[in-house]
Amino acid sequence: MNEKINALIENIERVIVGKREVIVKVVSAMLCGGHILIEDVPGVGKTQLVSALAKSVNGRYNRIQLTPDIMPSDIVGFSMVDQHTHELVYKEGAAMCNFLLADEINRASPKSQSSLLEVMEEHQISIDGTTYKLPEPFMTLATQNPVETYGTYHLPEAQMDRFIMKISIGYPDPAQELEIVSHAEAGMNAAKIEAVMDTADVMALTEAAGKIYVAPQVRQYVVSIVNATRNSPLIRLGVSPRGSIALIKAAKAFAFTLGRDYVTPDDVRYLAKDCLAHRLILSPKGKSQFPTNEAALEAVLMTVAAPQ
Repeated sequence: MNEKINALIENIERVIVGKREVIVKVVSAMLCGGHILIEDVPGVGKTQLVSALAKSVNGRYNRIQLTPDIMPSDIVGFSMVDQHTHELVYKEGAAMCNFLLADEINRASPKSQSSLLEVMEEHQISIDGTTYKLPEPFMTLATQNPVETYGTYHLPEAQMDRFIMKISIGYPDPAQELEIVSHAEAGMNAAKIEAVMDTADVMALTEAAGKIYVAPQVRQYVVSIVNATRNSPLIRLGVSPRGSIALIKAAKAFAFTLGRDYVTPDDVRYLAKDCLAHRLILSPKGKSQFPTNEAALEAVLMTVAAPQ
């Protein structure tokens, strides 16, 4: 199984240079049925990453550029009357795919943002009393620009809680950027790579990742971390049980991606900020002491003893 995962990661690395950690996290999220929020500045490869992932597993890929005038029907589809049969016919929206890139999700209106909730949680679309199942696997990868906030709508906590991780790609170092420029000159992009597996392989790998062993002490460690966020004076709104479940699922998929059949406390700690920080609301004390949710969560993690 892990030969396939390595092949997948290496295939994506042909397009996304020097970001193996980010790729491993995205693949881990896919293998536990999760969705990812990528918060980063423009031009660092967010769209290419999603496109390369979809192409590598031969999945159906849709991209929707979210703006204030995008309607929920653009995302989930709509019903219309067929002129010949006079019956309602469903017209697919962007979400009817395996990999949905929701670009600049914070520019969509709250009404359009909320239309993604059922899609992300239930993997289905309900319109006019009829439910349409999405193809499996289904993964939403949303992006937002943390710098330019004019004309944006803050994602509500219920929406943020649906993302298993929030990650950042970051700028490449000079050597990596030189390689990226060379690739661009040679016309190397996600459209040029071939599939190394199909969606049936992804589902088989997902099932295998779900069977990774989590020791009771490691499970208790996750619960202790989450409870610490609820009781910290730095945090006004702590992590919900959905966050505990998400961290365990992500840690299992991450361990599987690395070729292990068990989760370690280090896996939990490594993924904690990616899986939990975006679910927090800091208290005034937390905001005054720490610039980001991640920094405040790091302080909370220091207070929780890891099992030996």
